[in-house]
Amino acid sequence: MKVLCMLQLACLIGFSAARTREWAHHGAPMFADLTVQEMKAVRSYLHGIPEMKLTDARSKTMERNSILLMELHLPKKHEALRALDRGQARPPRQARVIIQFGNQTTPNITEYIVGPLPSPKSHEVRTFKGKKPVQFESRPITIVEYDHIENLLKRIAAQAYKLLFETTGGFSYTNCSNRCLTFSDIAPRGLDPGERRSWIMLQKFVEGYFIHPIGFEVLVNHRDLDPEKWTVEKIWYNSMYFDSVEELIEKYESGEVEKLKLPDHNDEDLYSTYIPRGHSNTPTNIHGPKLVEPLGHRYSIDSNFVEYAGWSFAYRVRSSAGLQVFDLRFNGERIAYEISLQEAIAFYAGDTPAAMQTKYIDAGWAMGTSTYELAPGIDCPEIASFVDLYHYFDTDKPTHHKNALCIFEMTTAMPLRRHFDSNFQGGYNFFGGLENTVLVLRTTSTVYNYDYIWDFLFYPNGVMEVKVSATGYIHATFFTPNGLHYGTKVYDYVLGNLHTHLIHYKVDLDIAGRDNSFETVDLKYVNFTNPWSPNHFIVQSKLHRTEHKTERSAAFRFGKKFPRYVHFYNPSEKNKWGHQKGYRIQFNSHAHSVLPKGWREEVGISWSRYPLAVTRHRDSEATSSSIFTQNDPWEPAVSFEDYIRNNENIVNQDLVAWVTVGFLHVPHSEDIPNTATPGNAVGFFLRPFNFFNEDPSLASKSTVIVRPGQDGKPKVQRWTPEVVGHCVTDKPFFYNGTYAGV
Repeated sequence: MKVLCMLQLACLIGFSAARTREWAHHGAPMFADLTVQEMKAVRSYLHGIPEMKLTDARSKTMERNSILLMELHLPKKHEALRALDRGQARPPRQARVIIQFGNQTTPNITEYIVGPLPSPKSHEVRTFKGKKPVQFESRPITIVEYDHIENLLKRIAAQAYKLLFETTGGFSYTNCSNRCLTFSDIAPRGLDPGERRSWIMLQKFVEGYFIHPIGFEVLVNHRDLDPEKWTVEKIWYNSMYFDSVEELIEKYESGEVEKLKLPDHNDEDLYSTYIPRGHSNTPTNIHGPKLVEPLGHRYSIDSNFVEYAGWSFAYRVRSSAGLQVFDLRFNGERIAYEISLQEAIAFYAGDTPAAMQTKYIDAGWAMGTSTYELAPGIDCPEIASFVDLYHYFDTDKPTHHKNALCIFEMTTAMPLRRHFDSNFQGGYNFFGGLENTVLVLRTTSTVYNYDYIWDFLFYPNGVMEVKVSATGYIHATFFTPNGLHYGTKVYDYVLGNLHTHLIHYKVDLDIAGRDNSFETVDLKYVNFTNPWSPNHFIVQSKLHRTEHKTERSAAFRFGKKFPRYVHFYNPSEKNKWGHQKGYRIQFNSHAHSVLPKGWREEVGISWSRYPLAVTRHRDSEATSSSIFTQNDPWEPAVSFEDYIRNNENIVNQDLVAWVTVGFLHVPHSEDIPNTATPGNAVGFFLRPFNFFNEDPSLASKSTVIVRPGQDGKPKVQRWTPEVVGHCVTDKPFFYNGTYAGV
């Protein structure tokens, strides 16, 4: 009878696991990015509504109504969970569409929810929390607007042709063949809401032009929808300000302005190039180590649903902000409903007007759409699975980004755990070890000069790591002696400007269910009489737990002492040993605030006040930032501070952790030509804390145990085949680098 009961229990567990996996797989399409067909259907539907008067996004006039952005609109959480946890029908797919209405008396930005997909039949206006309006001037700059800026710069450069030619050693803005000038524009675009004034700096258009400033910066007012009415408000040249191009030229010709003469260079000694230079001590006739899979993948991918070593999740790459995972489970138990990149900022300091104004808020540049092709063997191992992405931003048809996301398993070259059990007589009792392999979900964002490498890593012991690595070119301005207060001279007339990177994530944890609580754990010293020697005292650390009951209590400010452990747990679910099942967040970060609280632009990034803030889940609090914050940080459409201002109860609730990580970067000569990734990676871990009864990686069959045999020879016990030999891909390196409409 006992054996029969055990068999029945095993069958029930097996059936439950299979059903859980089936429901997770069934729900994954809810989170998949819009398909090409869905994007085209939404465009066709909206263009078919006469009163909207939509025209092509690339129409040359600024006074037009056109689609700016299209991406998936996520279902409400409780609706999604009915499909994920009960196998019920998935809610209809919908699209989020941003339309800029420039062809009307009062231009505005309006967001719509369009559905159902794939054949949309209706639309409704989407508003932000508090129904905050979106100022038309806060819209991102489009290709068409850049074209008009380019035309204005051509006119400015024509007026200043002699100055620019003499300064740069023969570079010009037009009719320039291989000695051309280009520009970088700075944001936010002004000093107050409703402005659209951009500082623009000219650079030599060579490989790595970001670190070739020429000392010429111009402030352009481009608020009017008629480019003929745009004006030049200021010019900065050689540390002097001028009210117009004419004033600069007049003083340049009269000798009142010192004439700059930048050092010339040729392609062979171009300091910004990747071409190798210097002596190498590495043999060049043999390849370095390669990652191989002797018997093929140990993970599976079905559309946007991934399974690996007990993990399962759905993923997407949101066009506005980037990488996200949903319904993250380990051994069938949900750990998190959503883990998603929200925002990345880089706030600079400097002596030139462009440097002073540079406060990049990257979702405002549609950071998620800058996911360009990944190079096999460099960005990801050759054995990786590469996935194409499709975006709809400032376009008239979906754009195809080939091989823009990769998934691969790798060895960390570090044991997950090991022990050498010495017999202290020159031998051992046993050796045990387990190799550490990890699944990596990776994409990149190249927002002009900077490259961010976004990683989600899944370990076999129930640990997940979220990591960003920074590389690419530094944001450099023209060197002035006073600039040394704000950075480092990295080349002749080039200053690498100090800046702080901050990255914000949403972590919607569901630990053994949705009803979670949050506590911090610190240590405090205790002093008591030694029980076995009453004349002495014991001083040691003791656990000190603090349950946080409100959102304000769980919002930790930068500059204040941060708790040693931050722990999310389910008060009603316990492991075998009576401890509440939980996960903790462990930080790998050197972040700090970038502006004083409440100071102008800081209002738009109020999330940056907190390394960690915990709120109750609200569908109306889906994101911490928006695509409009970059150009209107003073009165932002999304204010994170509003999420915690009402100070809701967070005991036994559906909780969301908002995590800020980052680092200060003071550029240095080794950032030439590029910033390297070592030391420039930050993130956090999700680590089980009494969630399991023991380390779940014990299930791994990759364990190796060695014991001495009776004959003195080692006896090896293993549960997987021994790997003999090696293999590398037989495919030559290939990289296309193009992305196009489809």
